[in-house]
Amino acid sequence: MAVTYVIRFDIRPDQRERFMTLLTGVLDAMRHEPMFHEAVLHADPGNENRMMLYETWEDHADVLEVQVKRPYRDAWHAALPELLASPRDISVWHPVRSDRSGWGRSGG
Repeated sequence: MAVTYVIRFDIRPDQRERFMTLLTGVLDAMRHEPMFHEAVLHADPGNENRMMLYETWEDHADVLEVQVKRPYRDAWHAALPELLASPRDISVWHPVRSDRSGWGRSGG
């Protein structure tokens, strides 16, 4: 069963660029994983240093046993204490329904 992780970040202002660089590397790598569905990064319109990421994967056990241990995540995980003003807030959800328009897609 697919699983979605909602992860909220409170980024230290002087670490935002580094945060984005490291996270971009992780997102670029994980999109090629066979169990990956999608990820969307959001910024708080009132505070660019508050972000929310949701990631949807095919299987929760695979995420815990395989995905979080991928070498491309090592630098990201090691840097989190320096990047964040407070620990990440992570919650786990199971998709019930998905609706999408053609907005933002080519060929729409």
